[in-house]
This record gives sequence, C-alpha cells and structure tokens, in this order.
Amino acid sequence: MTSNPAVTTSAMTENILQLEHLSMKFGGLIAIGDLSFAARRGEITALIGPNGAGKTTVFNCITGFYKPTEGMIRFTGRQGNEFLLERMPDFQITAKAKVARTFQNIRLFSGMTVLENLLVAQHNKLMKASGYTIMGLLGIGGYRHASAESIEFAKMWLEKADLTDRADDPAGDLPYGAQRRLEIARAMCTEPELLCLDEPAAGLNPRESLALNTLLMDIKSNTGTSILLIEHDMSVVMQISDHVVVLEYGRKIADGNPESVKTDPRVIAAYLGVDDEEVETVLTEVGDDEVLEQLDAGPDPEQGPEASASMLAGPVSETVGHRDDERVTVSKGASKAEQADAAAKASARPARKTAPKSPPAKTAAKPAATAGAKPAKSPAPAAKPAAKPAAPAKGISNRLAAPRGGKPDDLLAIKGIGPVNQKKLNEHGIFHFDQIAAWKKADIEAAEAYLAFDGRIAREDWIGQAKALDKAAGKAAAKGKAAPAAGKRGGRK
Repeated sequence: MTSNPAVTTSAMTENILQLEHLSMKFGGLIAIGDLSFAARRGEITALIGPNGAGKTTVFNCITGFYKPTEGMIRFTGRQGNEFLLERMPDFQITAKAKVARTFQNIRLFSGMTVLENLLVAQHNKLMKASGYTIMGLLGIGGYRHASAESIEFAKMWLEKADLTDRADDPAGDLPYGAQRRLEIARAMCTEPELLCLDEPAAGLNPRESLALNTLLMDIKSNTGTSILLIEHDMSVVMQISDHVVVLEYGRKIADGNPESVKTDPRVIAAYLGVDDEEVETVLTEVGDDEVLEQLDAGPDPEQGPEASASMLAGPVSETVGHRDDERVTVSKGASKAEQADAAAKASARPARKTAPKSPPAKTAAKPAATAGAKPAKSPAPAAKPAAKPAAPAKGISNRLAAPRGGKPDDLLAIKGIGPVNQKKLNEHGIFHFDQIAAWKKADIEAAEAYLAFDGRIAREDWIGQAKALDKAAGKAAAKGKAAPAAGKRGGRK
C-alpha cells in the first residue's frame, strides 16, 4: 500500500519541523533515544552536545540518509503542506519538502568554477525549462530565459557570500572559510525552506566565523529560510541562535533559548564545562558481560553506518560504541546531566534532616527491617506480575500460542514497528499481518498500553498497512499454488 506523504492542512503552523519520539538503533546500539523537539519557522535552531551525542544521526534521519527505527518527523511547508519525512525517499525530501543540508566535510565540485557550483544546484529548474529535451543545448524556447535567471540568482548568492571576485576560480582553490560559505550558498540556490548545517564553523578562525555569522543572519532575515544548525563553536551558537536543543547520549537534556541553556547546570555538567579527558575517565568502563549478552551481535548493515562510525547509546542500554572489536559500556549514572541532578538533590537533603519528625522515623524503620527478614519476601510475589508486561496484553483478543505453519510474518514491513516492538508483539502472540488487521478498539488500546505508544498505532495506520500487506501476501500465495497446478496439467499431455 502506497500513501502520499504530503497532506494539505488548512492553516500554517508555527513549527516548520517537529520530531516526535524519534529513535535510531543500530543493532543493540541506541544512537537516538525517544527524542522530541520542534524547530520554529523563520528561526535558527541549534542542536548541540558532546562528540557522539547523536546530532549528525538526527540530521541523517531528517534528510533521509537513515530511516528511523521509531518515531515521526513532521515537516510543514509555507503553503501548509505537511510531509512525514521518515516515509519519503531522500531525493524527494529535497525536491518536494525543500530541505537542504551541508556536511561536516566540505563536498564541493572542486574542478568546477565557483559560479558553476551554484548553477549545478539549479539543475532541476533548468531541466524543467528545457522540457527535458535538446532545447537546453540549442538555447531555444524558455530555456534561454531560465538560464539567464539562474545566472543572476547565482550572482546574488556570490555577492551575499562575498565571493563575487572569485566567481571564475576553481572551487578547490578557495580558502577553507570561503569554501564553507560557498557550500552554504550552493545549498541556498536550491531555494530550501529548511537549511540543515552540520558544523559549518568547524576549523574557521574568528574572522571567518564572523563572516559566517553575517551570512546566516542574512539568510534568516531576508529569505524566510529556517535554519537547523549543529555546532560546537559556542560563540556562533550563542550569538545567532533563537532556540537551542542539547543532546547527551542521544537523549535531550535541555531545550530553550540560548541564555537559559547556557546557565543550565545539566548542560554545563554534560557539555560546556567538561574536558574530553574527564569525560572519558568518568563516563566509560569496559566489559559488562551481562549487558553484552542482552544486546544484538552488531549494527544493522541495512540501515546503519559502518562499524568505524561513532555509535553512542544512552544510560538505558548502557552502550557507548565499538572500537577495535571492543564494546564500551556506559557506567550506570554516568550521564553528566544526571550527576548534576543528583548533586542538586543531595544538597537539599540536610534541610529535610533538621525536621523534628525525621529521627523517630529512622529508628522506627530499623527494627521493622531487621525483625522482618522473612516477611520481607512477601512483597516479592506482588512485584512479579508488575514486572511481567503480559497483563496489559491480555486485552488483545486474537493472540496465538505460536505462528501458523511455524513461520511468522515480517512485522517490520509495517512502518512504525521496529525490531524491539516486533519482538514484544511476538512474545504476546501477535505473529501475522491479519492479526493486526483484525484489531478492534480494545485490542489497539491494550497494545498501546503495553508498548507505551499513546495513539501511534492509529497515527501511523498500522491496521491499514497490515490489511494491505496481508492482501499482498495472499495474492503471492495464490500465484504460488497456481504454478504447480499448471505443471501437472502439462504432465498429462
């Protein structure tokens, strides 16, 4: 079943981009865990955090390089058209949703001139003007006018990027800072509504950083393009950003304006005030066998990066990454933000101890603990059903003891079901598309209560997807049966 990812809404919303419960897993490694934030239209939103916090992975999910394991990425255009980016191929995200990006490493056509780099970015517009025929070669029809317009548009961005005098020079001959500005100008020649910049100030000196700030503020003020920015240079972030989101181990620890984020003790502990050596010493330890057994063997090669890439996980899965065939795990409570919270709680404890009733409560609690060594076991059976998630799933009416024919359907084909959720559904007797397709309201509520989804099954249309997949599987099975029958008739001849 194919569905149009664009839906026209009646009114434009304030948010141009909204991430809802986004997760990205590579095998047993959680690069992003349940991340939600919004970027507002016409503003510069900065995404900051320590190296390996999952910032570039977020960009890769937004621009279609990765398909997220779970969650939704909602983009709303100027005309009110809404796109679900996680369902779109990467080239359509650029062409239809008008999202452009740059990379950490400069990716220019170094053999082309500076002007030609900006004309290449307008390729789609020029091809459309040529009618996809040889009119472009002959310069006839509307192509000549479109070509002149493209050159003028490119010259405008050369002027904004302060590169007019280098228009005919090879892009590879430009200084590093000028190449950065050219890459941004090239992205702007695609006329995006959202511009994603991955560490544009990396390696720039103070003068080049100032020129970059001027260019970005011009884009914000005069084009209406919203900017999503990953950056480690705090002088750039604090000067130009309207909104800052802070990540630590793939999880959001702060979200607000630059001033509130700058003074947040969680951010200071996690990122702004911690040296790399201290992070490495405090955060990691090697060889937690118990955790290793619970994790998958390695990254998923179909939807993940190579083993050499940085793949970080948060305190929940306790996995930091792979290096030289060694798995590094995060210590429990290693998060700097969590340590800041713990310190704040500890400083509040003495105030409670001065209360008059606290000493008697302590002495009363001791004999109860010592006298009742055996009775203390009585709460344990009560805890058992609470830990076992099967209770809420009893509401699912069409569970099976085992998959029919010993072979379950691949529930991963349903958008929104990841490997973890497929495993949970299988554990509770849901193996086939037709089971999900037959769910009623009570079944959906029971499944959402167990998976902690809160409306996602209806929002992502699991039932509609399951019906279409079940129908397709039925047709395939019917074709398979028809083929042997035809062979038998031929045998009689």
